[in-house]
Amino acid sequence: MDNLVGEFVGTIVLVTFGCGSVANVNLEKSKAKGAGWTALALAWGLAVMLGASTSIALGAPQADLNPAITFIKVFLGIYTFPQFIVTSLVQIAGGIVGGIFVWLLFLPHWELTEDKSIKLAVFSTGPAVRKSSTNFLCEMIATGFLMFCIWMLTAQTSILPQNFVPFFVGLLIVALTFSFGEPTGLALNPARDLGPRIAHAILPIAGKGSSDWGYSWIPVVAPFFGTVLAFVAMKLLGLF
Repeated sequence: MDNLVGEFVGTIVLVTFGCGSVANVNLEKSKAKGAGWTALALAWGLAVMLGASTSIALGAPQADLNPAITFIKVFLGIYTFPQFIVTSLVQIAGGIVGGIFVWLLFLPHWELTEDKSIKLAVFSTGPAVRKSSTNFLCEMIATGFLMFCIWMLTAQTSILPQNFVPFFVGLLIVALTFSFGEPTGLALNPARDLGPRIAHAILPIAGKGSSDWGYSWIPVVAPFFGTVLAFVAMKLLGLF
């Protein structure tokens, strides 16, 4: 039970801080409007660090906050498949609640922002160039590097103290956003994208448009393939 509470609240923290940064930088009359990509990369890194730290503090030592990461741990014997399903649903629910908090935090700004695509971008990712095959490839490869590098940071041979892992995973998110973030905005995480996208769909956001369900399957499905890719790489390197 503690694990589920940790995953739920940790994901709320991750999404509230992360999506909040997108709102901060893009919504009309925000004092941080136009702060740019650097602000977003740093904010998302800090969001992951704070979310993971919260999750661990509340009794979820794995601190996945990501169904794709939870899924691959089924193959490592950390979770059973039913535990993966329940944990993933809790993570997505945390993403929905985080999206609701962001809506409330920026309540006066939705009506002032005319661009419907910007409102959606606060909650979920979207491609710079819309092409399913390349968008999928970007999310898959980037999530593969996410999982691979997390395993490197937590390997028994790593000199990194375990208490510092959330901080360095946050730095990893900053690096991924700076290096690979432009093509799709990088979801890397089905709960991070699907949860807030559901919030966008159900909330009475002033002047909102479509929730772009036609694209939504890519940031949900591709991260699973990415974590499997990282798992295969680890196997080939003899690390599992």
